[in-house]
Amino acid sequence: MNVYKPISFILAAFIALGSAQLVANDASPVLLADGNTSASSIPQLNLPIPRARMSWELALDTYEQNSLRQARELGDYTDETTIEAELPQSAQKGRFRLKRMFSAPKSLAFKTIDFVGDNFVKTNVIARLLQSEVDHVQKGDNSDTAITSANYKFSYKGEDVIDGQSVHAFQIKPRKKRIGLFKGKVYLDVYTGRLLRAEGRVVKSPSFFVKKIDFVQDYSQVGDFNLVSRIHSVAQARIIGRTIVDITHSDFQLKPLAQHQASTESRPRTSASLDTQGYR
Repeated sequence: MNVYKPISFILAAFIALGSAQLVANDASPVLLADGNTSASSIPQLNLPIPRARMSWELALDTYEQNSLRQARELGDYTDETTIEAELPQSAQKGRFRLKRMFSAPKSLAFKTIDFVGDNFVKTNVIARLLQSEVDHVQKGDNSDTAITSANYKFSYKGEDVIDGQSVHAFQIKPRKKRIGLFKGKVYLDVYTGRLLRAEGRVVKSPSFFVKKIDFVQDYSQVGDFNLVSRIHSVAQARIIGRTIVDITHSDFQLKPLAQHQASTESRPRTSASLDTQGYR
């Protein structure tokens, strides 16, 4: 399918031109002695270029291709991570700011910036979340949890709007009941195929003590890559009750794999690790 739709593109351009002409005709052109019109007197029309909308099939295919490319080409990144956790049952909460540092293929570390709140939340909620992320990276293969057709069945549900942006909405269902997979929806930008949001419920709890986890996860474009920028989750735990966690990632600095390899080829690779100093 031709994503650019040349006929509709031309019609849109002429409609925009016609609308602008209604304003332009109010001004009388200045004639030169040779009968030509002064170029400086003709209103300059800065017409917006219509954006090409993708069909849902093309948006989904574009998204999957970009996901595969990102998995191959992302070398390293750092960001500032803020984790806010709340336990309504005990009225305890905490906010932790850290610097997160990832290096391909499986190195992840955190450095504490500051923490405010209850130590129980820091140790039993936030530190456990950080450790689980490190453990996941250390396995070195995210393909079994990636949001792709290899792991999920996609069902198109029509167009929607997310934060003012038009999106194609898909209901997704995991092909297997596996830790790290979820049942819910994903939203792809209708112009770029970029993933803007994923939301739903985890299909298999990572722990006996957690009964269910619902979440909303937003993404942001950073250079050529699409990275998680915000996560809101609500978990039901058997002992501590409802657990509300909000995670934001900001101030991204990243390198493509080729640039990363050039800058680290003389250094040995390290494993994923969790620097516990300062927040245990």
